[in-house]
Amino acid sequence: MSEPTDRREATVQRYSGLAQLAVSGGTPLDCETGPFTVGCFGSAAYTDGDAPEMPEAALRASLGCGNPLAVADLRPGETVLDLGSGGGLDVLLSARRVGPTGRAYGLDASPDMLALARTNAEQAEAKNVEFLHGHIEDIPLPAAAVDVVISNCVVNLSTDKPAVLAEAFRVLVPGGRLGISDVIADDDLNRDQRIAAEQHIGCANGTLTAREYERLLRDVGFTSVRVTLTDDTGGGLHSAIVQALKPNDG
Repeated sequence: MSEPTDRREATVQRYSGLAQLAVSGGTPLDCETGPFTVGCFGSAAYTDGDAPEMPEAALRASLGCGNPLAVADLRPGETVLDLGSGGGLDVLLSARRVGPTGRAYGLDASPDMLALARTNAEQAEAKNVEFLHGHIEDIPLPAAAVDVVISNCVVNLSTDKPAVLAEAFRVLVPGGRLGISDVIADDDLNRDQRIAAEQHIGCANGTLTAREYERLLRDVGFTSVRVTLTDDTGGGLHSAIVQALKPNDG
């Protein structure tokens, strides 16, 4: 296998282990302990009203770095896709917002995470959800299949970030919206500084700067691109909300 494939497989295995830990009652941590104590970012990004009556395992397996639903502006009847859905928390919350006439997809490469998410969906009695096995660089949905793409601290884990963003653009309907949380790096970090900071918070395959994110999104066709910093994670890294639109003529 190539080095990127090896690194992708290592990431899948790592998160499969975290899913198994959540199932056994443990609290997964995807970064070093220190300033972040609940999943390092995890469910701490949600307010008390965001996740009422969600399965405990879904909350414990929330390994994101923000709350993409806070900016996704989901509407009844819409179809939403969560890239790297993990234990399913954002999918279940999305399903509530789009209602019975809408649909929420979750995509994950880890069979263990998918099993956990499906169990959580059953416990939440969510009928309008579907969890798909696959990679975010090759989304198993047809073109123009969803109204909104969300993701929570997963794009940074990809070894081919341009492919992820191109695929998100492909599956969105014209006029569709992208609203994701991710970790980004300051422009002035040198290579060693960036690697050290990334290792601290579990970004095994590197981060983008805000400028790089914006360029990649525009390169694949997105407009109205905006990157908003939310929290300082230390070492020159930040959690951020990344928003963009697919043009109506896209």
